[in-house]
Amino acid sequence: MKRKKVLLSLICVAIFIIILILAFYNNLVIRNYVINTDKLDVNKVVRIVLITDLHSHIYGDNQTQIVSLIKRQNPDIIALAGDIADDGAPILGTKLFLEGLKGVAPIYYVTGNHEFWSNDIKNIKETIRKYNVKILENSYEQINVKGSNIFIAGVDDPDVVKYEKPDFDLQRVMNDSFSNLQDKPGFKILLAHRPELIETYKEYNFDLVLSGHSHGGQVRIPFILNGLWSPGQGWFPKYAGGMYKHGNLTHIVSRGVSFNPRLPRIFNPPEIVVIDIKGRPPY
Repeated sequence: MKRKKVLLSLICVAIFIIILILAFYNNLVIRNYVINTDKLDVNKVVRIVLITDLHSHIYGDNQTQIVSLIKRQNPDIIALAGDIADDGAPILGTKLFLEGLKGVAPIYYVTGNHEFWSNDIKNIKETIRKYNVKILENSYEQINVKGSNIFIAGVDDPDVVKYEKPDFDLQRVMNDSFSNLQDKPGFKILLAHRPELIETYKEYNFDLVLSGHSHGGQVRIPFILNGLWSPGQGWFPKYAGGMYKHGNLTHIVSRGVSFNPRLPRIFNPPEIVVIDIKGRPPY
């Protein structure tokens, strides 16, 4: 009987340790999503790697860890949906990250709130442009990827109103910038840092919206709680992370690659998001 009790205690301790390891696991993971569309040729696949909320954190020597993982995904497009630079951390991490991604794939970037909080947004943008990154400032580009017509658009983070554009109004800007895009043939992607503003984004006939900002709700409980708290959404955020459907629109919210030992992520490891857009026959 004593041996059974000891064995049971050891098993319970082992299970507890495993749960703790899983809860506080903070290495980068790959999160995959697949979107099927008749706006690409049948059997064609366009791969996007989405990175958000780096906050200039450095993974490995000179960013080799995160850069090598991105390279292994063989992306056609790299999308940076805000807070790649930080308002407190040195910009070195951002520079090393972008230097490592040179030549991997076309890179598109939109601002997040922390870039504006830095009070140095002009220099941050100039730095990012030096690495041949296209900054989307309430604008879009039409590109051809593997013979498919794709529009990639981006909107400024709303905190631009406090630091750069005091007359910024999201609804008006979206209407002025993207209303003429709605009837153009092709697959349409919007980079927009804040997921909680989806009700505005979905008015403009995009097929895919890519966001971050939520940090995965910081704390998760698998199968029970998707996120505990998120900036802009508060407690129990609706858009903490994952894939959300709004009719024909797919909204993917990255949990981000941020890491702060003073604010641990629980059951919520930093993630590199890989999105495969696959062509299918029209219904």
